[in-house]
Amino acid sequence: MTDRTASTLDTVLTDLAAESLQVDQWVAGLTAAGWATVTTPEGWTVAHQVAHLHWTDTASLAAITDPDAFGRLMKSAAEDPFGFIDTATDEMAALPPEELLAAWREGRVALDAALRSVPDGERIPWFGPPMSPASMATARIMETWAHGHDVAESLDLVLRPTARAKHVCHIGVRARGYAYLVRGEQDPGVDIRVELIGPDGDVWTWGPEDATERVTGSGWDFALLATRRRHLEDTDVRADGEHAAHWLTIVQAFAGMPGADPVRLGDR
Repeated sequence: MTDRTASTLDTVLTDLAAESLQVDQWVAGLTAAGWATVTTPEGWTVAHQVAHLHWTDTASLAAITDPDAFGRLMKSAAEDPFGFIDTATDEMAALPPEELLAAWREGRVALDAALRSVPDGERIPWFGPPMSPASMATARIMETWAHGHDVAESLDLVLRPTARAKHVCHIGVRARGYAYLVRGEQDPGVDIRVELIGPDGDVWTWGPEDATERVTGSGWDFALLATRRRHLEDTDVRADGEHAAHWLTIVQAFAGMPGADPVRLGDR
């Protein structure tokens, strides 16, 4: 692994560890009733959120270290593409909270080591296109950030925005073509310049500077939008141009179907 590649991976893994630890600290002292707090309209509890993060960590670990186990996961996905993850999450969520938390902690450590061990240039198989270790770690940040937000909101915790949201924004921008695909739409192929302001005041940018269409605003809010945790009208994110405006209504940083559209905060 080159020094530059190793440095990039180390930076992403450091942010993943910090994001995971934050969620860990939120749930570690919860009572059984706290773990049973409902976090989504679909009925997922805090336990489901942690179970889902743990399941995805174990799936990622299998993709790196155990081809047979990952092959079985791929078979399960093919047999039940819309339900296999929920089924596995339900099973893990039924574990005693202390057992689930301990398993998630062990899995995070194991995945960190496994990602660091991947040879330079090798890509990791996944349910979508194969990924580099840094890309897989970035995807883990995105999921941890999104599901952690669900946990914090359900527990009435005050979230302090951090620059780690930039990883979420990066996936949201890079997955623009996927957002069209998953909705059966044609990518218009129009360049969009994205300029977002991070929590520390720095500017995060993607796309050509001379693009005629633009997206601007809060990086934290764009991350909420891209993980479909906020309705566009409840964010400080704005579009200039018809294609940019439409993209903001479908932007999606995660794989799979988009699910139900977010509702306005005042309508919850």
